[in-house]
Amino acid sequence: MEALSYFKKMTGITSVTLGLLSLSVLAADQKGLPPGARVVIPPNEQDYYKIETVTLPEGEVLEIGALAPVSENRLIIGTRRGELWLVDDILNANIKKVSLKKYAQGLHEPLGMSYHNEKLYVVQRPEVTRVTDLDGDDRADLFETISDDWGINGDYHEYAFGSAWDKKNRLFVTLCLTGSHGSASQLRGWTVAVTEDGKMEPITTGIRSPGGTGRDAAGNIYYTDNQGFWNGSSSIKHLVPGSFQGNPTGLTWFEQSGMDKKFSPLQPVTDSRVDTERQRNPLFVPPAIVQPHGRLGRSPAGIIHDASDGKFGPFSKQLIVTDVTFSSLFRCALEEVNGVMQGAAFPLLHGFSSGNVGLTQVSDGSVYVGGTDRGWGSSGSKRFALERVRWTGKIPFEIHSINLKSDGFLLNFTKPVEKTSAADVNSYALAAWTYIFQSGYGSPEVDQVTPVITRASVSEDALSVHLEIEGLTKGHVHHLETTGVRSLDSESVLHKEAYYTLNEFVDGIAPPPLPANPAISTPPLSTAE
Repeated sequence: MEALSYFKKMTGITSVTLGLLSLSVLAADQKGLPPGARVVIPPNEQDYYKIETVTLPEGEVLEIGALAPVSENRLIIGTRRGELWLVDDILNANIKKVSLKKYAQGLHEPLGMSYHNEKLYVVQRPEVTRVTDLDGDDRADLFETISDDWGINGDYHEYAFGSAWDKKNRLFVTLCLTGSHGSASQLRGWTVAVTEDGKMEPITTGIRSPGGTGRDAAGNIYYTDNQGFWNGSSSIKHLVPGSFQGNPTGLTWFEQSGMDKKFSPLQPVTDSRVDTERQRNPLFVPPAIVQPHGRLGRSPAGIIHDASDGKFGPFSKQLIVTDVTFSSLFRCALEEVNGVMQGAAFPLLHGFSSGNVGLTQVSDGSVYVGGTDRGWGSSGSKRFALERVRWTGKIPFEIHSINLKSDGFLLNFTKPVEKTSAADVNSYALAAWTYIFQSGYGSPEVDQVTPVITRASVSEDALSVHLEIEGLTKGHVHHLETTGVRSLDSESVLHKEAYYTLNEFVDGIAPPPLPANPAISTPPLSTAE
């Protein structure tokens, strides 16, 4: 019962069945959330995506933070204790046949790995290291320092996370702040780009507390930044070279960074809003996705995009993101509007054994996830885990993606909708809010708006619904619920909630504002199933 008490304390879960995952309800207990707000986990998630646990070597502590496939049937995992392990036979349908062998040890908390041009690159706290097995005996023999041009001072929080390689053949490394709020070591609070030949270039500042980095299908690089100072809520941010990402702490290194002074970010103003600060500072790139704290998760970490071309289900090319505290995966469908990335986030899968950090996708489309609860805590009761997620072949009835239109949202579904339910505006609920952009820690939800859905038009093929909406608000997260929508087979939407981060309007033109006395009102958000 101690584990269950800890589980409830860390996550706010008020109802859980141990063993096979049953219907779980997570209470959102952050100050400022609507009273009674809840996150409902469908009991049948694993009808569509199955979680399988890899048996780890007895007596070993494998707190996994990084994973990288090194051949079609093998991957390397990195642990927070500085070890690399070779995982063999990863495509075997029998998860018990997957085997692990120690590949290297003595590294410093590797939290990013990438296999590039048949070489393994490991991002550890002090450096990017190229690791090679010279004689083919499945043990690393050569460790080459590619770049170590940043600082560490022994602080527990000075993590370094590495991305996949970008279109210009660069590896991005995000450098956590000292103690999550200071910059006592060189370039803490920055992203640096590293080439194969070891050239390092600082490219962005404004970083606070990354949990991972990743690449989308077009080659853009993103990182997850956790709620805290200058971060009202956790988010997924687009790493645009020359941009400012929001936290000013790392500005102390601007002169030493070598960046052109024309890219010097302005010092932000506290107690403001992200959209307001963007008007002051055109270098400020807003979060592409805001992860509403306590609703969709609490500590986002690793990022990949589904590159399986349908082997992992209907969400090809979307981002898949881990969450440590919720022991879950969520997905993001991004779009570019007026040159800025934005889009919708959706729950995908819960019920992992530990706190999800790193993840990777292998050649059959399945996704391997590494977990550890150290430092954050997690709803999963195990201290560490290695798990595989496979699509069962059954398509869930979900909102596939949301596209912003000049007058509202276009909802795209994975299956045809039943037209009567989907055309009824009362089948939907919509609310919007933003967060205080401030030097203090986090923020409640503020500036609440209730947009009005005036019309729902179903496409001829019944795979999309155009919602005409009054009151969409720039700079706000828009929370959409689809409690009344049914499929042609009378299914309800598996995950009824979506969160769209609206940074820009189409062509810069705002949709109709809310009427003074609306004749049509969107129903209030539900707080339970």
